[in-house]
Amino acid sequence: MTEDARALAAMARLLSPHCRVTGTSDGALIADWKRTRFIGMAAADVRKLAGDSPEERAELVGVLTRAGCASGRRKPPSDAVVARWLSGVHLLIRTAGFGRVLRLLALAAPGYARADVPTREEVARLKRVVQTRGRGSWVVNGDCKSEAVTAFVVLRRLGLAAVLHVGVREHPFAMHAWTESAGLCIPDADPRGHAFTSVLSVGSWGR
Repeated sequence: MTEDARALAAMARLLSPHCRVTGTSDGALIADWKRTRFIGMAAADVRKLAGDSPEERAELVGVLTRAGCASGRRKPPSDAVVARWLSGVHLLIRTAGFGRVLRLLALAAPGYARADVPTREEVARLKRVVQTRGRGSWVVNGDCKSEAVTAFVVLRRLGLAAVLHVGVREHPFAMHAWTESAGLCIPDADPRGHAFTSVLSVGSWGR
């Protein structure tokens, strides 16, 4: 897929159902059928939606949201919903295996065009919920893989930027998983002071 086609696809995922986007020679044309109007976007702005800068995407999303062409950010899930995700992810990892679950993340946590930059407060709240529910459950019992995948899925489904890491340490050998977002890690990237080297990172799909 070319860069322009990828950018148009990203915009199509972002727009509200009543809006349609068509590529033009110098950018894109948004048809807003709800308000019976047309809005043009320059090619450089369209490409920013498929670029590597969450800040630029967030700025464009804000413009489109204020114009009524895109929906606002989804509301954070309740503690009970996060707990259900945590239990479901843990059960899936136990039955299907961690490797298969990682391959399913593209379906459970697709790379929305959104990828807004979350605030530290948003991520800190999610971290508290995930760790409190995970370590207070005899089923999950503080499993780092379940906590990391749950945090990644919840953040991505909210349209927030997040990266899932799988790391190892050599002496003694151990594996660890964590999700990084807004400078915070869920769970901690270095539990009990042990540093892990990231050997796999899952972030923005298709980039």
